[in-house]
Amino acid sequence: MEKSKHIVTEEHESNMMGQQLISRYLPYWPLFILFALLSLAAAYAYLRYATPIYQATATLIIKDENRGGGADKFTQSLNLIEAKKNIENEMEVLQSRELMEKVVKSLYLYAPVTQEGKIKSGDAYTLSPIIIEAKNPDSIQPAEKINFTYDKNNQTVTLNNTNKYPLNQFVNTPYGTLKFIPNKYKTAYENNPQKQLYFSLEEIKLAASGYLGGLKIVPNKQSAIVEIVYKDPIPQRAVDIINQLIKTYDQVSINEKNSSAINSLAFVNEQLSGLAHDLDSIERKVQQFKSGGGAVDIGTQGAYFLKSVSENDQKLGEVNMKLSMLSEVEKSVAGKQSGDMLAPSTLGVDAGLTAMLTQLQTKQMEYESMKKTVGENNPALVSIADQIKKLQPTILENIQNTRQSLAASRQSIAAASGGYSAQLSAVPQKEKKLLEITREHQTKINQYQFLLQKKQEAQMTIESVESNSRIVDSALASNFPVSPNRKLIYIVAVIGALGFCVALITVKDSFTGKIRYRNEIEKMTGIPIIGEIAFDKTKTPLVIEKGTRSFVAEEFRKLRISLSFLGIDSSHKKLLLTSSISGEGKSFVAANLAVSISLTGKKVVLVDLDLNNPTLSKILNVHYEDGVTEFLNGEKKAGEIINKVDTHENLYFISAGSLPENPTELLANGKVNSLIDYLESNFDMVVIDTSPAVLVTDAYILSGMCDATLYVIRHNYTPKMLIKRIDENNQINPINNAAIVFNGVKTRGVFKNNYGYGYDYVYGNKERGSKTKKAS
Repeated sequence: MEKSKHIVTEEHESNMMGQQLISRYLPYWPLFILFALLSLAAAYAYLRYATPIYQATATLIIKDENRGGGADKFTQSLNLIEAKKNIENEMEVLQSRELMEKVVKSLYLYAPVTQEGKIKSGDAYTLSPIIIEAKNPDSIQPAEKINFTYDKNNQTVTLNNTNKYPLNQFVNTPYGTLKFIPNKYKTAYENNPQKQLYFSLEEIKLAASGYLGGLKIVPNKQSAIVEIVYKDPIPQRAVDIINQLIKTYDQVSINEKNSSAINSLAFVNEQLSGLAHDLDSIERKVQQFKSGGGAVDIGTQGAYFLKSVSENDQKLGEVNMKLSMLSEVEKSVAGKQSGDMLAPSTLGVDAGLTAMLTQLQTKQMEYESMKKTVGENNPALVSIADQIKKLQPTILENIQNTRQSLAASRQSIAAASGGYSAQLSAVPQKEKKLLEITREHQTKINQYQFLLQKKQEAQMTIESVESNSRIVDSALASNFPVSPNRKLIYIVAVIGALGFCVALITVKDSFTGKIRYRNEIEKMTGIPIIGEIAFDKTKTPLVIEKGTRSFVAEEFRKLRISLSFLGIDSSHKKLLLTSSISGEGKSFVAANLAVSISLTGKKVVLVDLDLNNPTLSKILNVHYEDGVTEFLNGEKKAGEIINKVDTHENLYFISAGSLPENPTELLANGKVNSLIDYLESNFDMVVIDTSPAVLVTDAYILSGMCDATLYVIRHNYTPKMLIKRIDENNQINPINNAAIVFNGVKTRGVFKNNYGYGYDYVYGNKERGSKTKKAS
């Protein structure tokens, strides 16, 4: 049961809060509509001239050992140098500035072409009849807005209406050595060639940084697939950039893998070139010997010698070649130049050294690749660098051991060659000479065949290298722009306008410091509100008359009925009205409430006990010389100061009389009790108007003598600070049976009116101590 009551209470509070918000902001609906329309107009203007952005996407598989994208077993069997690939690292490589610089160079994006428009210039990537290539793009001199025209018939380009240049060849211009190349997308320009075209020259790094802003790489958490997304005002350029980015990425990856094999191939080719020259010299020497000395056949002993020594020389040549290759590798390892290292698979040394060299080169490639995407102090990069430092001395030591082993083998082979040379002495002189030449020829041929085998191995390595990636979906651009989002822009514009209006009204209300809403009173004090009096724009102080059906008059009638809530009846008939400060309308409420009660046939007396600044005489438009002051001074009796108001039946009035010098002390002399008792016994209702409670203590003196007190608060006039102090003051000087009347509630919003009946007098009166004049 208690839970149900709690839920009902929460729903009631929620509904009340909603109603308060509606009542707070709804009066300003024209302002909301105005700002909404202005925001929609601004949004339309923005969309009218904003550059639409299109999106192109492509899908790529990157080989990742951790996600099943590694090389197959056949490729691995070729002993290729392949750095371990990681999706996160490769994503950074794809987004690297270095890679984008290569794309900018390939697509000549460092020389963008623009087309002049009425309001703003537009991109002419697909509209320009030509594209501009710089001979040395890395040393390009920046230039802006270079005017050019294209002559289709003569196939020339004119810069700044002065110099003409042909197409498809580098020419010297004031902006450097440039080449003007026909654009494959120039059809659009040929259909509409009227608009002026310009091109600019930008530094490669700045251009690449600018184009990187539109690139985004989106990974797939479950696979090695990544999506390449590019946003650009020109959809075709977005497609071209993605395609060229993939192409460049693959080429860089392949070149990185092939670097060692290419170095090995270059070394082998260099050795082959030297051997080919030696073989040619030996063959000429054989021909000269045979033509000069006559043909000589090699005997059985010479043939045996030649066979044995050829095999021995072949072994010696292989050992020498391995030693030469080891020296090259040692230079690379000692100089930390992985890019110059020969492919380990071509060395023909023991498997342990080959494995270590392969591991070193893999780590060095990983280091160079990661260095492009992370800082030098990155823990992963530092770890790889440490591994490289540990590998290098081990490899150098192994190379020395291998060299010593090969040197021992060479000595052994050389010793065997000496034995064969001794056998050669037994051979006839002419045959001996021919055998020596044939031996040298055979040795060179064996070395040549050995190098040809190594060359074939290096070429197989190069040919079998695979890219790190494979295209799943080629780049494709959207048909409609992805930005700006028209619907979202309009929604944001409307919401922004409404939010701005709400903020404006809230700030305005917050900085006024005045009471504007009923709920503010309810939050600041526990005294109940029993009535609200709407602002009346007429300047008539008495708004209620017999037969009056105005809205304000009805509110006074409601207030009259609400008095029963305070226990006002035939035996409790004394009602006091006060406020915080002057100008809140307590006298206005007192006069009209007294008139309203008198219209019910009750005999009502209205007493002006505001001895500091009385205003009831002015409201009732009557002037009586004698009043409360004269009674309290003992100059008049109670019956002598009571006056009937001629314009209102059953309404009587006691004026303040002359203004005393010491009104508070006068009220405290005890005679006011007898006056109130006399009025209580002779009238059906006693309505007393007294001074503001914050300024003087009169209200606290009189409140205890009355049955109820109405505390008047005026809309947009009474300071909030004073309302907060009501409850604090009540703890010291309690006001008897108090209730609040919220007076002068104005229509809020744009179409509001000024307050008609003013209470802007200065508290106090210069006529204090003198009697008011009688009505004429």
